[in-house]
Amino acid sequence: MIRCFVALLAPLLLAGCVAEPVTAQPTLDGQPPIVIAHRGASGERPEHTLESYALAIEQGADFIEPDLVLTKDGVLVARHENEISETTDVADRAEFADRKATKIIDGRAVTGWFTEDFTLAEIKTLRAKERLPRLRDTAFDGRFEVPTFEEILTLLARVNRARRVPVGVYPETKHPSYFASIGLPHAAPMLELLDRFGYRRRTAPVFIQSFEVGNLMDLRAKSDLPLIQLVDATGGPADRPDASYAAMTSPAGLQMIAAYADGIGPNKAMIIPRGALGRLGEPTSLVRDAHAAGLKVHPWTFRRENYFLPLGNKGGVNPAGHGDLVGEIEAFLKTGIDGLFSDNVREAVAARAGR
Repeated sequence: MIRCFVALLAPLLLAGCVAEPVTAQPTLDGQPPIVIAHRGASGERPEHTLESYALAIEQGADFIEPDLVLTKDGVLVARHENEISETTDVADRAEFADRKATKIIDGRAVTGWFTEDFTLAEIKTLRAKERLPRLRDTAFDGRFEVPTFEEILTLLARVNRARRVPVGVYPETKHPSYFASIGLPHAAPMLELLDRFGYRRRTAPVFIQSFEVGNLMDLRAKSDLPLIQLVDATGGPADRPDASYAAMTSPAGLQMIAAYADGIGPNKAMIIPRGALGRLGEPTSLVRDAHAAGLKVHPWTFRRENYFLPLGNKGGVNPAGHGDLVGEIEAFLKTGIDGLFSDNVREAVAARAGR
């Protein structure tokens, strides 16, 4: 809120504005918000690689987030999308030139190379690369493999043996209805691996997330593990063409989500939108409404490059330059969010600690 003082001799002019202090709101359970390493330490290493996850853990992440897609032989691997030309060197591999295809994914035509057309053995010959080369360092391109979900859980098991508080895992099922339609559903292999590695109860350090609804409902029928309904500022779930995320995040919609999920993962603009000039505006009621429905709130995605930051937090005009990410996150923490996804774990941990 802003309290403005009007000059006595010029009643139509604002002589000055003083920002009123904002009272920080509590999280749903009163615990500190969690820091979720978005695709690992993806601001510093190629995303969804064991090296990216390991660096995120070293920097203090509470959870690491693998996006899960499937190979032709039904193995879960970590990639942002099933189309992998943006994140691997597949387009430069002559032996796979004939695999290029155009497919309809979630109602949209996508051209490229798709994990479901490769065996795991073939995927393992590829090497990861930076997805945002104009904004981030590409020095690590070509050095790291595409990891399986099993390899990620093995990494966590090894790390957690020496820890009092375990680092958790926060997998996202990518395009689950599409994969189910081609005979490669996520649920069975994902739940089998989670069970094998000891993620069996609601208290386990795991959240399973999805932008779709049906697969979360299916998972709820099969498992008691915590679930997160992802929502965006526009559109709606691919498997519910008549639904919109706007309706789903109304107070009534949130009550419906609470029947099958434990929280929501909203686009951060749904919590604090930006004004016409790109500055952070006033918070919406979303966090308060979600908490009233008993849902945790984990917004995405916080990144330190100027390109992604609000105007008041930019550190210059160079889109690849780094600004005040800590300051942006601090504004969101005051709304009572229960966690946040960030490409830059070090800054997120610093913001939570109050710099």
